[in-house]
This record gives sequence, C-alpha cells and structure tokens, in this order.
Amino acid sequence: MIDLPRHNANFCAEHLLQLCRRQMAKAIDDYSMFGPDDRILVAVSGGKDSLAVWDMLIEAGYQADGFYVGLGIGDYSEESGTYVRAFAEERGLHLVTVDLREDYGYDVPTAARATKRVPCSACGMSKRHLFDKAAIDGGYDVVVTGHNLDDEAAVLLGNVLHWDVDYLARQLPVLEAANGFPRKAKPLVRLTERETAAWCLIRGIDYLVEECPIAAGNRHLHHKDVLNAIEKESPSTKSAFYLNFIDNMAPLLAGQTAAAQGELRHCDRCGAPTTGEVCAFCRLVATAGAHEPVPVELVLGKRGRR
Repeated sequence: MIDLPRHNANFCAEHLLQLCRRQMAKAIDDYSMFGPDDRILVAVSGGKDSLAVWDMLIEAGYQADGFYVGLGIGDYSEESGTYVRAFAEERGLHLVTVDLREDYGYDVPTAARATKRVPCSACGMSKRHLFDKAAIDGGYDVVVTGHNLDDEAAVLLGNVLHWDVDYLARQLPVLEAANGFPRKAKPLVRLTERETAAWCLIRGIDYLVEECPIAAGNRHLHHKDVLNAIEKESPSTKSAFYLNFIDNMAPLLAGQTAAAQGELRHCDRCGAPTTGEVCAFCRLVATAGAHEPVPVELVLGKRGRR
C-alpha cells in the first residue's frame, strides 16, 4: 500500500497504476496534448519520470520513440545512458541518441567552465535545442517530457518570486508548434514524483536514482523543498498552486512571450528560431567547442558536496 495524503487515500499496486493512467489520460485530454495517430518523441534521461511517461504512453497504445542526449557528465551520464538503452532494448522500442562531445565537440562540464555560467544553464539550453531539432528532423508531431507536478510547481514558484512574465507565459502543459518550434507536451503534470516512482517500482522499471552531481544547490531543488514542507502541512497545496495557475492565470498571460509577439528570426548558422542573428546553441557550440575538455570533477565545487 502507498499512502497519498493529497488524495486522502491509500492505494494498492493495482489501483495506484489505475490512478496514474487516469491522471495522464486526463492531462492529455484536458489540454489536447496529442491524438492516437500522432508520432511522439519522448525526451528520456534515465530517471523515473521520463521512463515512466514513455512506458505509460506505450501501454496506452501511442506511437512513441525515445530521444536521449549524452551530456558528458562523467559516470552519471554513462549510467543514465545505460538505463535508457536497457529500457528501450528490453521493450523493443526505438531510441534516438545524440552525444554532445561526439556530435558537437563539447560537454556540459566544459560548457560551464567556458561560459562561466552554472552547468544547468548549458545543460537545459542544449537539451531544448536538440529536442526541437530531433522532432523536426524526424517528422514527429510532438515532443514529450517527463516533467511532473513537483517540477512544474517548483518552477512556477521560482518564476512567481521573480515575476518573470515571459517564463510564466510559457509555463503551460502544452506549447503549440509555432515559429519553427515543434509542439511540446507534459503528460505527467497531474502526477507527483512519488507517484511516478511508485509506477516504476510496480512496473519493474529500473531507473537512475541519483540526481545529477552538478545540480546540487540548484534553486529549483530549493523551491521543491519549500513546497514539500508546505505540502506536508497542507496536502494538495502543490496541485492547487499549479493547476489553478493554469486554469486562472495562464490565459491572462497568453501572447506575452517573445515568440508570440513575432520577435523571432532564423539562426544564420543552423536555421533554428532565435531573437538574434545566431542562436544561443550555436554560440555555445562555438565557445565550448573551442575550450579544452573539462573533467566533471573540476566543476563540482560546492555543488558536488552533500
């Protein structure tokens, strides 16, 4: 049995799986994420959420392939890739892979040192660009990520604390294809990390438990801790915070992003949508690719100390 205070109930294995299926189906239906005939590209990392959403989609009968990016974060990346490949091979699923070092001449630790910015910045931007490129090049209808309710509530808290209108306007369960970007969807926004972990446990899915070693200290993790403390005292706070934002506030912010206002052009180097002559990814490739490779241990610093 698993106790889920936000539902005020205990669930056995069978009913936990039913809960997860219903919550994903409701998110897909409520936000018109995709249809049964759409080709889906799932961004997978080796963690519980991305493997869970891929598994749920396949079980539900969707056409879903996986896409994995090797980030070059030492043993962490090696292990994450192993979990992803094993998951795909065991189920006969199609997996597309890209390696930053082999394909673009840099990795996340090197990018962090070359740009003098936090590793998560280069990591997130690289993944977003490559997800978009893979979807467009492969003719997929939508890119799916494993962002769950805990993720979205934590990001929302951070964006509200800074009143970042551009980010708030884009924090939706679905971003429609526009201006050269593919459609993106997050089918797990109604499920918590605990619930997706339980799905994996029951379904026998092996996943990478450890968090990224260079993400320690990330403000996103701090915001999760804050919300978890509130949730402990007042169950269902996270779902109310995020879902009420989507229902009540997000419509008021529609059209407030740079993309919606038509302020984009095509990158002179790769053709991707950008606000300048050269997109951020191509600038990163040029800067990090010219830098000597940096071992992950050299960028850990305080972030790697527990």
